Amino acid sequence: MSRLHQTLLIFATLGTSWLGMMIVHEAGHVLLAWLSGGTVTKVVLGPLLISRTDVDPNPHPLWEIWGGPVGGCLIPLILWSLARWRHAPWTYLAAFFAGFCLITNGCYLAIGSFDRVGDAGDLLQQGAPAWQLILFGVVTIVPGFWLWHGLGPHFGLGSARGTVNESHAVALSVLLVLLVLVESIFFGETGAIF
Repeated sequence: MSRLHQTLLIFATLGTSWLGMMIVHEAGHVLLAWLSGGTVTKVVLGPLLISRTDVDPNPHPLWEIWGGPVGGCLIPLILWSLARWRHAPWTYLAAFFAGFCLITNGCYLAIGSFDRVGDAGDLLQQGAPAWQLILFGVVTIVPGFWLWHGLGPHFGLGSARGTVNESHAVALSVLLVLLVLVESIFFGETGAIF
């Protein structure tokens, strides 16, 4: 049974990290849009979609665009810091999630600075220099991998030989199913209207 729970934990962690990363990334866009006087008209999220936030009017687009990657890194780091401070038994999951968000947001901007896609393309179009996007990538990717360092045994790898916290595997699997359902029903292609 331990290999089943190990597999469940690994896949549920990857799935919830992907969906969660898009949620905190878009939350960053929403927060900075509101703080800069913009009006969020739609947020699109989904397991098979590329997430996006539509803002109109958007008086400070550069702030709003930076909000996605910055918020997408800071929110998970705050979650991990709180879990670590409280000595929560799921701190390793928060560390994995924070590392995942740092790496994906960093790669998104650093690589995007070359092919001008997504937020990176929008940032460049609004006047952000490419070096800022590359620097953001370096500053986030390295700590992201640092957060992952040593997490293997929590996922049943190495000396753990497949042994994982079974309740975490089940709880994370349930969370993944709930995220897929909520995103598909309320935030699908038509998006959530604000």
